[in-house]
Amino acid sequence: MAQEIRNQKLQKISELRKMRIDPYPYRFEKTHSSGQIREKFDHLNPSEALENEKISTAGRVMTIRLHGRSCFFTLKDFDGRIQAYIKQDSVGEKAYEFFKKYVDAGDIVGIRGFPFKSKTGELTIFVEEFQLLCKAVRPLPEKWHGLKDKELAYRQRYVDMIANDSTIERFRIRYKAMSFIRKFLTERGFVEVETPILNFIPGGGSARPFVTRLEALDCDVYLRIAPELHLKRYIVGGFEKVFEIGKNFRNEGISYKHSPEFTSIEIYQAYADYNDMMELTEQMISSLVHYLFGTYKITYQGIEIDFTPPWRRIRMHEFIREKLGVDILEDSDEKLYAFLKERGIEPELRTRGKMIEKLWDLVEDQIVQPTFLMDHPVDISPLAKRHRQDPRLTERFEPIICGMELGNAFSELNDPQEQLERFVAQAKLLEAGDKEAHRMDLDFVRALEYGMPPTGGLGIGIDRLIMLLTDSPSIRDVIAFPLVSQRFDEALDEEERSAES
Repeated sequence: MAQEIRNQKLQKISELRKMRIDPYPYRFEKTHSSGQIREKFDHLNPSEALENEKISTAGRVMTIRLHGRSCFFTLKDFDGRIQAYIKQDSVGEKAYEFFKKYVDAGDIVGIRGFPFKSKTGELTIFVEEFQLLCKAVRPLPEKWHGLKDKELAYRQRYVDMIANDSTIERFRIRYKAMSFIRKFLTERGFVEVETPILNFIPGGGSARPFVTRLEALDCDVYLRIAPELHLKRYIVGGFEKVFEIGKNFRNEGISYKHSPEFTSIEIYQAYADYNDMMELTEQMISSLVHYLFGTYKITYQGIEIDFTPPWRRIRMHEFIREKLGVDILEDSDEKLYAFLKERGIEPELRTRGKMIEKLWDLVEDQIVQPTFLMDHPVDISPLAKRHRQDPRLTERFEPIICGMELGNAFSELNDPQEQLERFVAQAKLLEAGDKEAHRMDLDFVRALEYGMPPTGGLGIGIDRLIMLLTDSPSIRDVIAFPLVSQRFDEALDEEERSAES
């Protein structure tokens, strides 16, 4: 059926070209978006018209309702949808017949006319002229929802955006939020900077990197897993407040909250510590929520989340001890391993750090409301300063909401000798088979030897934040063009080939 409709559309394009009508003209002067039309003219009363108020707009035809010598149709643009009305007596018989024959749902058209409200009170554009701006070859999908179509929506996001207004709105919120964050930080003296995507040494986090080949230098390079170490180099060099919003790449599993390619913001402030970063995080995210929704309270997957500051603060070892009855600071490695073994959990390596991470996995989902998880053990924090009151811990926190780690922050380690010792310990883990261990970066140690001031650092996962703000259950819902299975792509291609044959 879809292929039959496609063939009919191709035939119409052929006919238009024979009539020397370009189905893909170069431009159209659009004076008003649908949103501007609603804002300016929604005050009209039913049946009221402003014939002297000439406007032009354009968009994709979503629905067409023919009524003999007149027709109602709906245009969709970035702001939403607006109804239009075309009448044979106004545009002429030839133009009206052209509209009926050659304009289909899915096409993009431009219209000129004036606003009025229908008898039912719907704001409408009375069409005096129209122009076909793009003849669509493929028909719009009749249905584009449900679990069956989820992978298809990810693969063909452009169709998802066309078919579902909620998808456009989700990404509108995403980019509006990112714009707000930029403004929030620049108003406080932060400078937006850039760091390399390709690295000889992947650093700034514990993750398995992507590796590729740089032919010009005949060596392997890695896609960055985090911009952290280069941002700290800015601080060494004399910048005092920096941030970067950009892509990171981690060659790890895919889940509802993990994507191999994701967007983060990392922020570094000289002469600050993790307490300052905690205050900054709280202010920035709660202000963002209030800016977007006019309230600190939103609903995520049926649960009301209250972003009103101050947020709850808990210490990692105390929370695990309270929920599981084990002490990650005092108990032996053997006891921690036995506890996990009883629950059928086998860490990748029997290191204390890996066992602590597995224990945390057991309790993370018990944190729902915005909470700062603080003071992680040194074993799992190779880039954070030791806690000033307990050297077994670091000055680190993670904002946790709805069981999701939203970010990571430290009082940054700026002692070059201790940083080297931490790197050496990570290198041993790498040799032992821990593919997520931090790589040795001697140039970063050298940078610290030139002196980095006391610094607070913060990283926030933009995608997870947007999941919360848009009530999206999966990270792939908030990434415009996420990775999907190649097998799924091949199945679709085979389906199309079968249809064409």
